[in-house]
Amino acid sequence: MTATVNQYLTLSWRGVVKIRRNPLVLADVVLGPAVFLVLFVYVFGGAIDGSTRDYLQYVLPGMIGLMTLLATMGVGVALNQDLRQGVFDRFRSLPMARSAPLVGAIGGDLVRQVVAIAALIGFGALLGFRFETNAWSVLAACGLAVAFAMAMSWVWVLLGLLLKDPQGVQGLGALVAFPLAFASNIFVQPETMPGWLRAFVQVNPVGHLMDAMRGLMLGGPVARPVLWTVLWMAGFVAIFAPLALTVYRRR
Repeated sequence: MTATVNQYLTLSWRGVVKIRRNPLVLADVVLGPAVFLVLFVYVFGGAIDGSTRDYLQYVLPGMIGLMTLLATMGVGVALNQDLRQGVFDRFRSLPMARSAPLVGAIGGDLVRQVVAIAALIGFGALLGFRFETNAWSVLAACGLAVAFAMAMSWVWVLLGLLLKDPQGVQGLGALVAFPLAFASNIFVQPETMPGWLRAFVQVNPVGHLMDAMRGLMLGGPVARPVLWTVLWMAGFVAIFAPLALTVYRRR
């Protein structure tokens, strides 16, 4: 058991080393959400909420959720590239747990998630965003976002194993991620949507994550949305992790 954990940590550190050698890989998860935040707040904020400042308070937790959702696609893309380059063939020849390369790929993405969240919160604070709860609640919200990203990463890991090239992973991943992101309460209140779409938002895992994060950052009920978010995370891991491991063993 200890040896397996060490293998997980070693291969996770491999992802950190790749970032240290090429810090530009952080550009998409640092600059991209900042650009989205500025565009939505100052282009659409007045029309949606009537006040850009009020909309900033509403949308920044949503941008953190959007960033964690989109950034996890990088796990599947990087995994697919490693498979095409023969890196995993070398892993197979080593005395390690079969799950170690997959868990290591997800663990290595943890640094990207933390850096991206910190950068987005810092940028939002410069624009005028203010937390309305305490530091522990804010940290809990960030931790929940990172945990959700790690659980969701198993979906992209499975796609990375099934598809032939990174472009396919990005394309199909976008077809999965964008409906989850935009058919949610990330950008607008669900009450403004038609009934059929509102029904989907109410069962959308991203919607539960947003309710939990806004409650932890801005105040409001948190127990129920946090519970639903944790259940969704457990479901992602329980379903997609075994599928990914099965596909990996059969390749």
